[in-house]
Amino acid sequence: MTDIQYAPKTGSGADVAAGVAQYFTPVLHELVALAVNGKQAHWHVRGVNFIAVHELLDQVVDHAQAWADEVAERVVALGLPIDGRLETVATKSGAVNPKLGFQSYEDTIADVVAQIDLATEKVNAAIEGLAELDPTSQDVVIGIRAGLDKDRWFLAAHVAVK
Repeated sequence: MTDIQYAPKTGSGADVAAGVAQYFTPVLHELVALAVNGKQAHWHVRGVNFIAVHELLDQVVDHAQAWADEVAERVVALGLPIDGRLETVATKSGAVNPKLGFQSYEDTIADVVAQIDLATEKVNAAIEGLAELDPTSQDVVIGIRAGLDKDRWFLAAHVAVK
């Protein structure tokens, strides 16, 4: 058996890994919450814009799941575990438990946009905190921020007055 270090040796000292995990863990929790609650919203949306919102919510969920995976894999690649279990997410996420049952598309969009905004707050903190600590990890969250902005825009456009 060869003795190969699990974590990469360059740019990933213990302090860097711990710092990345500190910023990425809240991002992971909000993205997992967005994915789970977005799917709940997808099943229960009603109204004249049903099909467009229903299908768009599937995209939001897919994006949140992919970004959560990218965030978790970055921390693990740096040699640390990360806790994305639903029980942990339920206690650590700031997301409000979505209403049970059917909702108008306007209320559904408002709820999902609020969750996107919460995830964006955590992403913004990570962007700021990782600027000098680990630019590679910062690039990951910058990309996620751009995607969250786009998903928010697509949803909000359904209810925008102007």
